[in-house]
Amino acid sequence: MGRRSRKRGEVPAGDGIERRASAPSPSRGRSGSGTGRAGASGAGRRASARAAEPTGAARRAPIGAAEPPRAPWHPFPLTELCVLIGLVLLVWGVIRRNDPAGRVLLVCGMALGSLGGLETALREHFTGARSHSSVLAALPAVLVAGVLFFARAPWLAVPVAAVVVFAAAFAALRRAHRRVAPAGRLG
Repeated sequence: MGRRSRKRGEVPAGDGIERRASAPSPSRGRSGSGTGRAGASGAGRRASARAAEPTGAARRAPIGAAEPPRAPWHPFPLTELCVLIGLVLLVWGVIRRNDPAGRVLLVCGMALGSLGGLETALREHFTGARSHSSVLAALPAVLVAGVLFFARAPWLAVPVAAVVVFAAAFAALRRAHRRVAPAGRLG
């Protein structure tokens, strides 16, 4: 009866993420001292220690810098402008999709938007910030498939060559990322 109750549930951890404090299990609730007061305070300390541990997204946060590495042209938003212009060209191309100029606008919009994403992926991959092996390996695979398609290669050769090039590029890009990635950052 003399115990003070405390509200269980959300425990602020100081980093803006709310966590749930788990109630101590009955087997760990008492420290064996015989008094309810000492056991409760020990369980409370354990519960608050567990609540202070990072969980979920906070535990899986990347090690090292939280932001991607800066581009060489840092103050100027070149990548963002490429993506924005690409989006504008895509919308304009969809509006004029029935004439040849509209199709050219669609292709140019896709190319500019893809270049913006590719630049960011290359920068993050080769500085060790994040691994983009599969995205970067898809580029040479698609290029080889396109060349073989327009060269009128046999139908079966196009996907087989694309898969082989993708696998080789993926392995090489994965090794390159592991060389530059900090310890614990291999992803």
